[in-house]
Amino acid sequence: MSTTPTPTRLVTTTMPEGGVRVVGHGARFRRSRRSELLIWWREIDRMLLGLILFLVVIGAIAVAAASPASARRLSTSTKSLGDLYFFWIHLRWVMVGLIAMFFASVLPKEAARRGAIILAGAMILALVLVPLLGSEVKGAKRWLWIGFSLQPSEFLKPGFAIAIAWILSWRVRDPNIPVIGITIGIMVLVGMLLMAQPDFGSTVLFGGVWFVLALLSGLPITRVLWCMGLGVVGVIAAYLFYPNATNRIDSFISGGSEFDQVDLAMRTLLNGGWSGTGLWLGSRKNSLPEAHTDYIFSVIGEEFGLVACGVVVVVYCVIALRVLIRLLDEEDLFTILAAAGLTAQLVGQAFINILVNLQLFPSKGMTLPLISYGGSSTIALLAGVGLLLAITRRNPYLSREKFDLSEFTRK
Repeated sequence: MSTTPTPTRLVTTTMPEGGVRVVGHGARFRRSRRSELLIWWREIDRMLLGLILFLVVIGAIAVAAASPASARRLSTSTKSLGDLYFFWIHLRWVMVGLIAMFFASVLPKEAARRGAIILAGAMILALVLVPLLGSEVKGAKRWLWIGFSLQPSEFLKPGFAIAIAWILSWRVRDPNIPVIGITIGIMVLVGMLLMAQPDFGSTVLFGGVWFVLALLSGLPITRVLWCMGLGVVGVIAAYLFYPNATNRIDSFISGGSEFDQVDLAMRTLLNGGWSGTGLWLGSRKNSLPEAHTDYIFSVIGEEFGLVACGVVVVVYCVIALRVLIRLLDEEDLFTILAAAGLTAQLVGQAFINILVNLQLFPSKGMTLPLISYGGSSTIALLAGVGLLLAITRRNPYLSREKFDLSEFTRK
């Protein structure tokens, strides 16, 4: 019995000199994928990508430094954790997060917007389920178990920023749409769901991102003042009627005690001086709770010195400045708002964490982005960075105005 060979699908390509080249479909597909990657590499903000990866590397080193303290603290008589227990787990989460960042960054801007809006809707629904089905850890219900532990509020952060930016950009098409009212309603819903967990720190962060976006969208100054007044009223109300906020604010105002977490963090931070004690040579970190997560900035200070802490702060500032410079000649309102919102969320969370470690802000239970150990938070933050890279992609061959600092210094 004879068999007929399966014909190879051929694709003809017209050559610049006038000839025709015939290639197989597989070769054409590989060339197409290679071209797409080359376009991605040319359009992406490589400096921003480098800064992000630099923070990820710093984070891996910092988690390796903090892991022994947390592992020994959480070991029991029946289960002993290895000194690098959290470090190896952190590397796995980082790998997953980097994959998520890459796939998010290659998305076209419209696909990134749609995906983020769907993500925001799904995570708001998940927040509704958290009080009913969530698992409680240290008195707070913030996680859902779906085969693995998922913290919806972390994945909501990038989706929230982009969804709010999209709604606020509607005013370009129709100035009569009450976009501010719509976004306030979403913010109130998200705030109520977060406060129910309770998660006062994330509520403040989400509120800050909303305020930045509303301000950039052209919110009149009178409404800005009203929003600031309502924010103050909200904090006062939280202090009076919300025990979680009351305890944190009271502890901050009173200065805590020598056994207070924030005080221990400050002592750990200063213990290394300018140059640090050296990797795994710090001693105060052993008495610090959550050394690998909330207070990892203090571990960096003890083992690598205040100079290293300064480098971390500068990198976050440069990330914010880089995004702002890239948006200077951007004309699309959605792109400006979405990129600014994602940056405000990333850098805002970083500085809240740093200020807590410096005893300049009430304790929030918030990680240091891209540096602290984490599962949901690491993946969500890197996915958010991927969306930021996708939204700020641009064709390098298109002519555009150059950033001129002198324009801002003229009288």
